[in-house]
Amino acid sequence: MKAFAIAITALLLGTAGTAIGLEGAQATPSRGRSAQAQVTQADIQRLQDAVYDASSDMSRLRDRDARLADSLQRDLDDLRDEVVYLKVKLRKEQSVSRAEYADLRDRIEQLRSQARGEPANASRSTSPVEPTSPTEIPVGTEFDVRLQTRLNSGTAQVEDRFDATTIAPYERNGRVLAPAGSVMRGVVNSVNPAGRGLDRKGSMTLHFDRMSISGRTYSVRATVVGAIEAENDNAKVATGAGVGAIIGGILGGFKGALAGILIGGGGTVAATEGKDVDLPPGTVLRVRIDAPIEVGQ
Repeated sequence: MKAFAIAITALLLGTAGTAIGLEGAQATPSRGRSAQAQVTQADIQRLQDAVYDASSDMSRLRDRDARLADSLQRDLDDLRDEVVYLKVKLRKEQSVSRAEYADLRDRIEQLRSQARGEPANASRSTSPVEPTSPTEIPVGTEFDVRLQTRLNSGTAQVEDRFDATTIAPYERNGRVLAPAGSVMRGVVNSVNPAGRGLDRKGSMTLHFDRMSISGRTYSVRATVVGAIEAENDNAKVATGAGVGAIIGGILGGFKGALAGILIGGGGTVAATEGKDVDLPPGTVLRVRIDAPIEVGQ
């Protein structure tokens, strides 16, 4: 919440100079109309309505699974803050990109699906958005990254950082935008250690917020969508759509889906049995980019 307040303050301060130059606004009226046409106040209202509906879904989930509801509530609070941020940004800057809007809309819908116990919408999470520049890594791009340290829901703490390195390069139009070995920094957003009794499964929510590419560091927003065990050629993955979906011949040298692990919406990694989630070093995570990365800037 503190970080959100800082972001809003920066947005307001950053646009103060815009107000000073309003006298010259008539020189570029088409630009203002074009930017606003990308995302309207009605679009933002739809996001707010979706968050309200998600709150209702969460209330019903709490009656069925209070522990999962508590975990998802943190994600819902973050999404609500992001909607407010976009609302302020649109009002002050008169421009919110369609990619930002679509990403937030899809993440709200994914959280609602998880709260209702529905499978994640794979078509949205795996189809990259058309890039706007030749050096952009678009929304929907997926990286396979190898964990450098162990993550365990019994010992991890909220805000713990961890690193993972990309296995394969990302290329577009014959140009390598992110070589293999690029480092992605992850953060533990929530932790629920396994407890005693029935249906007391450990879980963690993992996001990625930084990526180091060729000596430069970029802010990113990325979500875990799969977990793979290394050291074999049977490339299977645990995904939000179910455990054991075959990746195909893209990956080699993997043992398969991690036993007892299921990846849910919003980057939640949960145990399928009454034990803690354990991701040893070398585990391969499939990570989806949720906001575009402009490499070289």
